[in-house]
Amino acid sequence: MTDPILQISGLTKVYSSGLKALDSVDLTIRRGEIFALLGPNGAGKTTMIGAVCGLVRPSGGTITAFGYDLARDWRKARARIGLVPQELATDMFEPVERAVAHSRGLFGLAPDPKRIEEILRSLSLWDKRGERIMALSGGMKRRVLIAKALAHEPDLLFLDEPTAGVDVELRKGMWAIIDEMRARGVTIILTTHYIEEAEEMADRVGIIRKGQIIMVDEKDAMMARLGRTEAHISLAEPLAALPPALTAYPVELEEGGKSLCYRGGDGTGKGKAEVAAITKALIAADIDYTGIDVRESSLEDIFVSLLGEDA
Repeated sequence: MTDPILQISGLTKVYSSGLKALDSVDLTIRRGEIFALLGPNGAGKTTMIGAVCGLVRPSGGTITAFGYDLARDWRKARARIGLVPQELATDMFEPVERAVAHSRGLFGLAPDPKRIEEILRSLSLWDKRGERIMALSGGMKRRVLIAKALAHEPDLLFLDEPTAGVDVELRKGMWAIIDEMRARGVTIILTTHYIEEAEEMADRVGIIRKGQIIMVDEKDAMMARLGRTEAHISLAEPLAALPPALTAYPVELEEGGKSLCYRGGDGTGKGKAEVAAITKALIAADIDYTGIDVRESSLEDIFVSLLGEDA
């Protein structure tokens, strides 16, 4: 197993209002991975990031990053952590290049114009380096936040809703940037409302609900274990009842017997095999069908089924 870069144990946060935002959270992040943390609004995602980045004081539990206990050696650990916040909180009157260089200086690093240029070029911001941040589009402003977070060359980067309010084209460009950062060895933890982002990029996925981590797994393993196949078979003539040959399968008649619906499988290909067997059984029973629509569960389907009405 890859060395852990971050270990969270029993992390709890209770606000003065009595709200328990985090409830004994345990989480281990591996070096070099992209980890997606999914959950509905108010689940505790931003509070957890704030606790690791020193913006929220935990009520209990421990956080260890790079071998440092954040309660004792916060400055040493924080110097190696980058944060791209959800809110566009930056000095809008600053030119892009100066703002990014300033972020590097905040961590006590010597000026490095070449490194700043490299970061800005990688984010397609070099041509905008002299412009005030306020003059940029929403997508470009978000890229500036990423540049500021990368200025001190962190080993662990938090992206809190990195593509919120960004159109689909820019979102895909952002995915490519995240992939490049991972290729350079940066460990990335992202929260997102766009579950296709997690499906596209993450190695592992964690699901948080009401301040508790309810599941952590490899993305592919989660989809294999919890995924399902759904098939709708349109029948040429309505059926009054299921044929005996189909009673062994998870199928039911819908639309007054005009459609046969299969919901089953386990994400390993079993569903597709059973759908094929069902169509063969229909042909053998001399039952004609006019169309078949098959779809596999997405990560979003799994997420919604786990969270129910909270999602």
